[in-house]
Amino acid sequence: MERRKPNDINELKWNLVGLLGKWLIDGLFVGSRIESVGLEEVRPLIDSRKFIFAFWHSRILLVSYLYKHSDGIALVSRSDDGEIIARILERQGTTTVRGSTKKGGLRALAQHIKLLKTTGNLGAVIPDGPQGPRFKVQPGVITLAKKTGCPIIPITYSARRVKIFNSWDRFILPAPFTRCRVIYGDPVHVPPDADKTVHERHRRLLEAELCRITAEADGFFGHRIH
Repeated sequence: MERRKPNDINELKWNLVGLLGKWLIDGLFVGSRIESVGLEEVRPLIDSRKFIFAFWHSRILLVSYLYKHSDGIALVSRSDDGEIIARILERQGTTTVRGSTKKGGLRALAQHIKLLKTTGNLGAVIPDGPQGPRFKVQPGVITLAKKTGCPIIPITYSARRVKIFNSWDRFILPAPFTRCRVIYGDPVHVPPDADKTVHERHRRLLEAELCRITAEADGFFGHRIH
């Protein structure tokens, strides 16, 4: 039997990570009661597929589950944590563009812009990844919206029973079969001619809206995670 090369073994490992991750997420939410707030207000944008989802690093799981097989294009960091996220997203039918502020960010942003313009697929960005600061929007998502003309839809969730990890992002893991609440925020429209001042204003606007709806989702269940 031919001995597998080290890089082949590594690729097999990551493929298994993606497959098992998808199965675990499917199993986690398949029996959950999931309710949505604000969906009808943004449904026309979602139906048009010309938008960008923005959600915090700690709130990835349910968003990825709800929009699996939606032919989305997600910007994911090159970190080890990002590799796990990317492999799972790819198993869920999402195309990933790899890069972050410190590693290949400009090239990844350019690729993300090109794909959103040419494919007509929806976009997704984790604006406080890969290592924070937690709940702080990095400017890349605003540039992405400016260059593509796609509005940004803030989205978040919480759940009645959750495990809160002692990580930089305070990642939440909903319990199986628990009640979940997804909240869609007010879309952020970035003008194509936005200068630095307008760019920063919209960055702060997105950050405030994501923080608002996240606090609302957590508060609904009596959590104080924010």
